Amino acid sequence: MGKLFYIMGKSATGKDTLYEELLSREDLALCPLIMYTTRPIRAKETDGVQYHFVMAEVLEQMRQAGKVIELRAYDTVQGIWYYFTADGDDVDLEHHSYLGLGTLVSYEKIRYYYGKERVVPLYIEAEDRLRLERSMKREGKQAVPDYSEMCRRYLADQEDFSEENIARAQIGRRFLNDQDRQVCMDEVAAYIRSML
Repeated sequence: MGKLFYIMGKSATGKDTLYEELLSREDLALCPLIMYTTRPIRAKETDGVQYHFVMAEVLEQMRQAGKVIELRAYDTVQGIWYYFTADGDDVDLEHHSYLGLGTLVSYEKIRYYYGKERVVPLYIEAEDRLRLERSMKREGKQAVPDYSEMCRRYLADQEDFSEENIARAQIGRRFLNDQDRQVCMDEVAAYIRSML
């Protein structure tokens, strides 16, 4: 029986990089859980790899068809962006293990949908100043940097990932990604391996 390992944490903790590197580890043999979003595609992203980038009309069609497992809306300076997981993502937990990426709220809904025994949280942390520096660097690489949105995301994370919310989601183990990314990745990989 497979597991669904779910990476989460505040923005700029290195979640995306860990996600990509863990998927590339052949010894873990993890399949990607690809979610959907209505936000614009960023530089170096590919549709169907990081997310399925869809229009709001596609989201509404999937919602009406009862295929949306969890849905989050973010009121950004560019308008409302939706992130969601849909049934039909070809998840076969009987034969494969998966790696997903999202928020505490999405983790709780996915855990409810697939079952607590199958969904394993991977909570990634980094020091706030380092996160802000990483965010500035990443945003500066965009064709049209949006520092207002970057700041909104940074502040929203303080509330979304409060200690109360982390406790409610029953997150026990945490992984620190402050210094050497390889050390964090090796710790997460060893933890995943111990659960397979």
